[in-house]
Amino acid sequence: MPANALVSLLPPDRRQSETALCVARGTARLLHQFGFSCVSELALPSGRRADIVALNGAGEFWIVEVKSSVADFRADQKWMDYRLHCDRLFFATTIEVPCEIFPKDTGLIVADAFGARIMCEAPEHRLHASTRKSMMLAFARCAASRLQALADPAGPFAAEF
Repeated sequence: MPANALVSLLPPDRRQSETALCVARGTARLLHQFGFSCVSELALPSGRRADIVALNGAGEFWIVEVKSSVADFRADQKWMDYRLHCDRLFFATTIEVPCEIFPKDTGLIVADAFGARIMCEAPEHRLHASTRKSMMLAFARCAASRLQALADPAGPFAAEF
């Protein structure tokens, strides 16, 4: 079955607004161009759930927190915990959201449904080896479970979504 046919089997994600889903899609496309693989809505070892976790071939983790509006940004302060689980932390938003509201010590991506651009690089803060290992395992297990759910839609994997 072609990959684009598999995408149609994915259940719709009702946790985000349509705007947030478009920003996430464009951001994932950009990250792919940089050699990253992405998992959305990944449960972190701390119990938080990151919007996008990206992993490259060197084992570097980036977390991208998607914010679809000023109100969305102001209502959510849990993003500070994400820094403990990545080498770089970014926000991704639309062109309509003013860039000045985002913290200066994070990166910034502006995106739409078709692509994205890094407006501000995120500073690097290298993960501790034990945290990197737990993130690698969480990423791999989540991705594998989601693939298995696509291969066996009637199986016990629906909880992964």
